[in-house]
Amino acid sequence: MWKSLVGDDEEQGESLLGEASGGLCSLSPTQRIYGFAACLIAGLACMLLSMIVFAKPIKFALLFTFGNVLAVGSTAFLLGPAQQLGMMFDTARVFATAIYIGCVVIALICALLIHDKLLTIIAIIIEIGALIWYSLSYIPFARRMVSELMIRLCDTEL
Repeated sequence: MWKSLVGDDEEQGESLLGEASGGLCSLSPTQRIYGFAACLIAGLACMLLSMIVFAKPIKFALLFTFGNVLAVGSTAFLLGPAQQLGMMFDTARVFATAIYIGCVVIALICALLIHDKLLTIIAIIIEIGALIWYSLSYIPFARRMVSELMIRLCDTEL
């Protein structure tokens, strides 16, 4: 498993951690995995801590959104920021990425500038849906299956 992630000395090709970056990244494979784990754990901790302040939607939105961005951005440690951005704006998921980033911005605007609790909660719910849709874009045929399932469940014609 470790050799498939970081590559071994015999293989000078590109591994999952993107070691064939031409020396552009100064992090070792172990440091990349530690960075990924730390960022992911910090993001999940922020999302879990946000549940404590759920009664205060503005603080909830800030913690949840910050944790959300940390968790999504943690994969940049594994792939590198350029490859991560390239994958995010790939033609298969460019719309999901744009909607997700837009929802994050809207949630922050509702929490920080507008200070409306109802709008903030609605923005967070939409942000969660956008994150799920964005995450499904990495699984082959997952968005199509979820779409077909929702059509079957919500179909009112008998």
